[in-house]
Amino acid sequence: MSERSDNPGKTKRNDAVPIDADDSALFRDAVGPVAKVAKGKRRAPWRRMPSPRPAMREADEQAVIGELLDTPPPYDIETGDDLFHRREGVQLSVMRKLRRGQYRCQAEIDLHGMIVDVARQCLAVFLREALDRDYRCVRVVHGKGLRSGNRGPVLKIKVAGWLRQRDEVLAYCSARETDGGTGAVYVLLRRG
Repeated sequence: MSERSDNPGKTKRNDAVPIDADDSALFRDAVGPVAKVAKGKRRAPWRRMPSPRPAMREADEQAVIGELLDTPPPYDIETGDDLFHRREGVQLSVMRKLRRGQYRCQAEIDLHGMIVDVARQCLAVFLREALDRDYRCVRVVHGKGLRSGNRGPVLKIKVAGWLRQRDEVLAYCSARETDGGTGAVYVLLRRG
């Protein structure tokens, strides 16, 4: 009776065939240079993936915000004046509905009483989030400027200028009296 191995295809460690010098050289040429890892030394930590935040988009928006602050609107607005703006292509019937408050405001931000820089930042973030959520109509409360003294309604003027310069803003107009009157605007946004 002959002795059989349980695994005929595998050789035991004791029966290992020595590798000749030519095969060893061929293997080392194919693998290339290798470095021995010292015992107890850890591997380099895994590189973290970059943040999923859109850094370039945020930088562009910051640049736009800076430009908006530097360029005041070319018109004077009084405390009780209605605000009204529509881009070319927006129908008058859409503006009529917006003015009557027939579009449901899906979000609102209250800026009155804020410093101009803070209000600008808050408005930019608010509009970006509204676009991300695919909102169609929002309300921006800027106040009437009654406590601004001789300067007039500072935020009202600034908000009107900022909204005119934003591409995603199709139109805006002063709100109905029940929603803030001349101290707030309905803003119609472009669909994403």
